[in-house]
Amino acid sequence: MLARLESLCARYGLEDLAGRLDSIQRFMDADLGRLEEILADIPRRGQSIVHASARHLLERAGKRVRPLCVAMAARVGRGFSPKARELAVAVELVHSATLLHDDVVDLGETRRGAATVRAVFGNAASIYAGDWLFVEALRRVRLAEMDDVMDRMLAVIEEMILAEAVQLERRGRLEPDRAAYFRVVEGKTAALFRWAMFAGGRAGGLDEGACRALERYGQDLGVAFQAIDDLLDWSDDTTAIGKTLLADLREGKMTYPLIVGFERDPRIGAVVRDAFERGDGVIDDADGARLRAMLEAAGALEDCRALARDRALAAVASLTPLPESEATWALAVIAEATADRRR
Repeated sequence: MLARLESLCARYGLEDLAGRLDSIQRFMDADLGRLEEILADIPRRGQSIVHASARHLLERAGKRVRPLCVAMAARVGRGFSPKARELAVAVELVHSATLLHDDVVDLGETRRGAATVRAVFGNAASIYAGDWLFVEALRRVRLAEMDDVMDRMLAVIEEMILAEAVQLERRGRLEPDRAAYFRVVEGKTAALFRWAMFAGGRAGGLDEGACRALERYGQDLGVAFQAIDDLLDWSDDTTAIGKTLLADLREGKMTYPLIVGFERDPRIGAVVRDAFERGDGVIDDADGARLRAMLEAAGALEDCRALARDRALAAVASLTPLPESEATWALAVIAEATADRRR
């Protein structure tokens, strides 16, 4: 993630931010390098279709932002210990498991710029691989031998499932409901960021107050991260998100730009409803281009970026009670960069 953000900042003229991200990259190189080695080794332990399916996803490395959060939070305290490393691996495995399940539910065809596991190995293999990664993640949390961290992980997995249920119930309901949107985002995305920060802080030996501050940071960072994902779904660059553009819209999901657009311009709602009522809910490229222009004119895309920036600033403010250090400085930079990312 750090290298990607640094490159994008340089491309978009954010040289100062790019330089700060380069400093963080050097600061974390050893920690993240070992993490990649462990993640690469996990699915190699078996040769079943489940292991092959997990390997297919894990070898196409994502942003790794959640394990980065664990590592940074741990470095606010005593450092990135072997226990913290197990927790960093665990959070990436949980995230990967949810992607494998999501692609089945959403009938996803591409992920991280390649065919999804379900497209290559089938729906059943994708589900079982996700289940296996959940088990592997919980095994690693248990190895860290911190009961409260395990308890929170179990609670977060339940929270994520219930948020997915809300999203499933609302699929295709083309109504601008902000409360439902934040209920889904905070449960499905932000909860795992929140756990990552808490787990890293605990592994770093921080006290309860410091861990609560880190949890608040994770909550706001997670919302900012999802807001940018919502925005990128409207990009005209197919390389921006590594999956099919307008996927959320085609799946009948009301993301933040659509909610704002529906509220501000009734014509946007009419275009979306007409597209879905024409048959099977297909949103073609022409519909997408028209809607993108209407959302931009309504200020909905900029408002989504503003939401991300506001929550990133809130995340940075959460760090105030913590002692100043290279790690807290790095967390502030990551929050700022998250709100400005373009992929």
